[in-house]
Amino acid sequence: MNKKDYYEILGVDKSASQDEIKSAFRKLAKKYHPDVSKEPDAAEKFKEAQEAYAVLSDDQKRRQYDQYGHSAFDNNGAGGFDFSGFDFSDIFGDIFGNGGFGFNFGGSRGSSNRPRKGQDILMKMDLTFDEAINGVKKTINVTIMEKCDKCSGHGGHGEKTCSSCHGSGQVTSEQRTMFGTFMSRTTCGACNGKGVTYSETCAKCSGVGKVKKNKDIEVKIPAGIDNGNQLRVSGKGEVGSNGGPNGDIYIEFRVKDHPLFVRSDSDIYLDLPITITEAVLGCKKDIPTLSGKVKLTIPAGSMTGEKHRLKGKGIQNVDSYGKGDMYVIINVITPSKLTKEQKKLFEQLDKTDLEDSEEFAKIRKYL
Repeated sequence: MNKKDYYEILGVDKSASQDEIKSAFRKLAKKYHPDVSKEPDAAEKFKEAQEAYAVLSDDQKRRQYDQYGHSAFDNNGAGGFDFSGFDFSDIFGDIFGNGGFGFNFGGSRGSSNRPRKGQDILMKMDLTFDEAINGVKKTINVTIMEKCDKCSGHGGHGEKTCSSCHGSGQVTSEQRTMFGTFMSRTTCGACNGKGVTYSETCAKCSGVGKVKKNKDIEVKIPAGIDNGNQLRVSGKGEVGSNGGPNGDIYIEFRVKDHPLFVRSDSDIYLDLPITITEAVLGCKKDIPTLSGKVKLTIPAGSMTGEKHRLKGKGIQNVDSYGKGDMYVIINVITPSKLTKEQKKLFEQLDKTDLEDSEEFAKIRKYL
């Protein structure tokens, strides 16, 4: 009987890389695994995918297949390539995890006795505008799992090598199925993957090796923090397992708005109202900044929206040296109420021929 092409089964080109071949098999295994799929021909398709992967994932067998096709494995019997004993545990462990489905495939990478980093913690912190731009020290209160000081994090006393797994943390068994023989590695139940057992369980932590503790931690907030920024406090999170490092604490900041300044990254903006007279004749104005007041010269003929830059008067850049700038935005205020004398002055001003300006000349072209 003619067998389907292995590349066609996996849905890859003949030039496919090993990563592409593995990825294709993972998808098919998820789709057609008998413990998952309800399709009537799932078992046959799953077996085809296994056989194709067993050949194409091996460089030597792949070369033989590319040169001779299925005939390269005819000596293995009517079923073609014999993949009995082929170790699929690595890829099935990636797909289903340890003990996730009937075959219970694990893998050395999933071993529970390897060092693991402790859990990270995310916290929120509110800051005033001044605290954010100037930097501040804050004390945070956290409740975390720390290493048990009674048993030094081991979970017990009188340590000895586990007799079931001989210290490896895993047990290996052979399973025969309709698809062939598979080697299955699972977490040792006697020591829960630690590789060791104890003659006495620690009374303080009940064998966990960790205890819950509430503590205060002082944190230095650097100058220039902005809304949404995160600060990492290294090694202050949950205790690690099996000698792994502690997790970290991440603090996410919420910065309150300033009643006067508007912030954009390291720059700040100030809306400066001036009168029509000040705009026409020019003036000097005292301007508040983050570091005290400065005197700003407003040139004659200023208009609403004009921007004046005060270099280095912005906010400290939290990621590097230097400060941003401050921008003063002119806002010419039109009076809504006038005295009789003021009204006469504006009427006299209206008699002045201002329509010779370039701005009015542009409009007259289209009138």
